[in-house]
Amino acid sequence: MVALKRTVLRLDPNDPNDPNDPNDPNDPMITETSAVAFRLNLGDLLNQVHFRGDSIVINKDGKPIAALVDARLFARIRRLQKRFDELSERLAKKFESLSEENGLTEIDAAVQASRLNQP
Repeated sequence: MVALKRTVLRLDPNDPNDPNDPNDPNDPMITETSAVAFRLNLGDLLNQVHFRGDSIVINKDGKPIAALVDARLFARIRRLQKRFDELSERLAKKFESLSEENGLTEIDAAVQASRLNQP
């Protein structure tokens, strides 16, 4: 078996509230592998995704080109993408009369206000 790089899925490594503990063997892992190693280890990697809930990032020429994830996670990602697209359309319609310059000014003001309210 070809050596694979495994890391813990960390949403934000600087966030103390991130529920994933890099020392917990039960946390989902991300395995990075080359396309060649993926092809050679497909059965093992499918089991890793199915039974452990891990994700596999497939690299080609050192760059990520695809990912293998659990089918339930994939369905959830698709639902979230659909919701995101719907919300984006609603926001675009709501603000279509606002010029880009005014919109960027409002966004900057909202970001500044949000930063001032952080602890």
